[in-house]
Amino acid sequence: MAAITASMVAELRAKTDAPMMECKKALTEAEGDMVKAEELLRVKLGSKASKAAARVTAEGVVASAIQGQTGALLEVNCETDFVTKNDSFLALAQAAAQLIAKHHPADLDALGALPHAQDGFGPTLEDVRKGLIGKIGENMSFRRFKYFSGDNQLTAYLHGTRIGVVVEFAGDETSARDVAMHVAAMKPVSLTSADVPQELIERERSVATAKAAESGKPAEIAAKMIDGAVQKYLKEVSLFNQPFVKNDKQTVEQMLQAAKTTVKSFTMYVVGEGIERKVDDFAAEVAAQVAAAKQAS
Repeated sequence: MAAITASMVAELRAKTDAPMMECKKALTEAEGDMVKAEELLRVKLGSKASKAAARVTAEGVVASAIQGQTGALLEVNCETDFVTKNDSFLALAQAAAQLIAKHHPADLDALGALPHAQDGFGPTLEDVRKGLIGKIGENMSFRRFKYFSGDNQLTAYLHGTRIGVVVEFAGDETSARDVAMHVAAMKPVSLTSADVPQELIERERSVATAKAAESGKPAEIAAKMIDGAVQKYLKEVSLFNQPFVKNDKQTVEQMLQAAKTTVKSFTMYVVGEGIERKVDDFAAEVAAQVAAAKQAS
């Protein structure tokens, strides 16, 4: 059986807000599997227990640039929140987003090779990045970007510097930008229920099945409970079915119909999404240093 460390319990607690002992029990039952432990807590404590998607650990900023019907969304990472307020770092991120929109690089390497000069560094974006690492004293990297082009109109919304959304649309820009703001707030996973990834549906069905089994209801009722939970989930995570944040009396789809606007797609970046920060075990580090010192002597 996998050893359950205090740092593992602390990490699960930070992600779920569940009580410490419940986190330890879930990790023990899941044999140290963090994802499985989260699902077990959702079964025991309800859907509010899982907050992993809203709690990101890496630092950095999201930047966007739109030039007519071409645009870009970019995430740039750094080590600490302090650097995300540094003017040179912010200028680097914005310049990179504008370069993507203008030149459409194929990948991150191609992005770094584009011409750029800043703070006395250059002649490429990569040279500027390396120069700022030496100047600021902290590692920073371009993590991911998306280039937009075509016949659709584009609009962007940045929630501070940590969440960025680009919406491709046809119609009224104000309404489309309201949708971008809605996406940043409500974090849908798809435009419609039919577009929700099967993997997410199966995960939700698994949780619903476990809850139904714990309820002790007859099989027929349990099956209806499971189907109802899945259908409720599909409505909650699909953009068009969500209540509009500025007027919860109508759905996003109804708002768009009234505005004669069509949203074709949306892309959202949340800083650090999917990145797990290393949790240092101070006691283990000290013990390792003591052991190393003994060996050396």
